Amino acid sequence: MRPIGRRGFVAGATGAALSVTGASDRAPGETATASAGAAESPAGKGPHRRSEFRGVWVATVANRDWPSRSGLTAEEQRAELLAHLNTAVERRLNAVVLQVRPTADALWPSPHEPWAQCLTGTQGRDPGWDPLGTAVEEAHARGIELHAWFNPYRVANHTDPARLVAGHPARLRPEWVLPYGGKLYYNPGLPEVRRFVQDAMLDAVRRYDIDAVHWDDYFYPYPVAGQVFADDEAYARYGGGFPDKASWRRNNTDLLVSEMAVRIKEAKKHVAFGVSPFGVWRNIATDPEGSDTSAGVQTYDDLYADTRKWVREGWVDHVVPQLYWNIGLPAADYAKLLPWWDAVVRGTGVGLYIGEALYKAGDPAQPAAWQDPKELSRHLELAATHGSVGGHCFFAAKEVAEDRAGAMATVVADHYPTRVRPPKERAQRVPASG
Repeated sequence: MRPIGRRGFVAGATGAALSVTGASDRAPGETATASAGAAESPAGKGPHRRSEFRGVWVATVANRDWPSRSGLTAEEQRAELLAHLNTAVERRLNAVVLQVRPTADALWPSPHEPWAQCLTGTQGRDPGWDPLGTAVEEAHARGIELHAWFNPYRVANHTDPARLVAGHPARLRPEWVLPYGGKLYYNPGLPEVRRFVQDAMLDAVRRYDIDAVHWDDYFYPYPVAGQVFADDEAYARYGGGFPDKASWRRNNTDLLVSEMAVRIKEAKKHVAFGVSPFGVWRNIATDPEGSDTSAGVQTYDDLYADTRKWVREGWVDHVVPQLYWNIGLPAADYAKLLPWWDAVVRGTGVGLYIGEALYKAGDPAQPAAWQDPKELSRHLELAATHGSVGGHCFFAAKEVAEDRAGAMATVVADHYPTRVRPPKERAQRVPASG
């Protein structure tokens, strides 16, 4: 199954595009932290840290990870959610990145947007409980951080506004919405859209004790051959002073990120802001400062997301690049992208956690490297030699639980001998003012 929300394309050696689809209670005998100072892990894989980010994405869009299907009872939904949290504890993870705004709808009683369709099967129908509130409470009870994952602009995985619930903002303000690639999107070029989506996300920040706001790789949509994202009218209205539409689009995304960074801290100073971009900013053939890759998508040029700038400006507290490729892949080599990102964050104070493609492990459709259950463990071994890397996040929860090839179990055995705290401890954070 292709994970919705984590995807991209890399150009193969022959020039063909290869799809790359695509963030407590202690176990008996375990301590809350590793011993003081660095110690060798049992497998000799390098220093074992007292704190590091060990996250898992829980995708709700199209019922990818949770709930397992729409229409479960509130009790069944809650039981499945708690099972994912318990699995995270068992795997010695310390952060859950829960998708709470999958398609301009909400997993909490939002005053801005309807209840999410993935819960009951019907957008706008009250599920009879508060999933986000429960997730925060139960995660914290287990010593796990809860990062609320929002998708800013995706409205629907279809192009028919009539299928949205009556009263949906996209139906009330059809001028905000554009169809593209078989989906509906809010237009990032409209200032009123940018403000609205920020307001919708900030409601969850103010209402719940979340540890972080998390965005994935979707800003402007991934390119679709033969289709045009029809924002000419917005560009004509707001694009004056920019040399071209691409520069204007990048500025729109910069504003979304920089404004949200300020507004999060105004609401609650202790809430972190993290973004998980597609792993290639620009190829070296496009820009000498880019990575030694030949990816078919570059976030700067195709998604209009200057992710390197956001790190340099300090707009994000951490970045989680999706390095969803194996070591040695010619078009996008994990071993080449890792040091590139390490260099990007060095000296900035921005945390670097690496997004890992657990979903590829043991998938017969993937290259031979992914049939080896030790591929991901080698990723962590390599990352341990780069000082800026503060942890990893695994896509996704279903695979963490199933672990069909034993890749997750190998990572835990080789690198996670005990539970540790996340890099930013809750006890050291500034309390919210209200």
